[in-house]
Amino acid sequence: MTSALAQPVLSADSLTKSFSTFTAVRGASIDIHSGEVVAIIGPNGAGKTTFFDLLTGRKIPDSGTVRIFGKDVTRMPPWRRVRLGLARSFQVSSVFGTLSALENVQLGIALAKRQAWHPFGLAVRRHRDHAAALLEEVGLADRLHLPAGKLSHGDQRSLELAVALSSNPRILLLDEPTAGMGVAESAECLEHISAITRKNDIPILFVEHDMSIVFSFATRIVVLAAGEVIMNGSPAEVRANERVREVYFGENL
Repeated sequence: MTSALAQPVLSADSLTKSFSTFTAVRGASIDIHSGEVVAIIGPNGAGKTTFFDLLTGRKIPDSGTVRIFGKDVTRMPPWRRVRLGLARSFQVSSVFGTLSALENVQLGIALAKRQAWHPFGLAVRRHRDHAAALLEEVGLADRLHLPAGKLSHGDQRSLELAVALSSNPRILLLDEPTAGMGVAESAECLEHISAITRKNDIPILFVEHDMSIVFSFATRIVVLAAGEVIMNGSPAEVRANERVREVYFGENL
């Protein structure tokens, strides 16, 4: 069980971000500790994607701070946060369709190791065993030589997870990890993610619209509405919270 005094792996304090006259995130705070699986939920326009972008460095907040293991990374670019242990997958698959699944992961490992002027040239000669092991971990051991573009949507998301793991992350951020998947694919994807979390003790922060996935997978849920955190608690606490129910206009939580 996480100690209340343990240093957060990732923390955000009073983040605010505005675009012209619209404030997408206002004073949002969060702490993620080792071993946690934390979901961010909220209605459309709640600020979930902007909040995620502030945590990963794709956007810089107008005010507030972001820390990784206590280090202030508020103005650090994404690649420097990756080197501190943060990895992110995106809602839209970002793998290279013409490269094989194995080559995609080899490239990710080479880039993480900064083996770089022509990183792919190095990737095809190195890290094959490591890449193959990561693909086995996400259930793609029998498809490692297939071009990524030929994989099913669910398998591409699994490949993206393997690429995210190639940097040996200490925290994993997932943007709608099961988006576009069927029920069976979603269950398989969550099984792989859960196994990886247990094996490596990597905390996960994820955004998800499917409430059945959120309540079956998350150990804690953060609810955003109009850019503000209105609830931060266990699935049972969130399910019972009247304000959360009001925000979702009676949706079945």
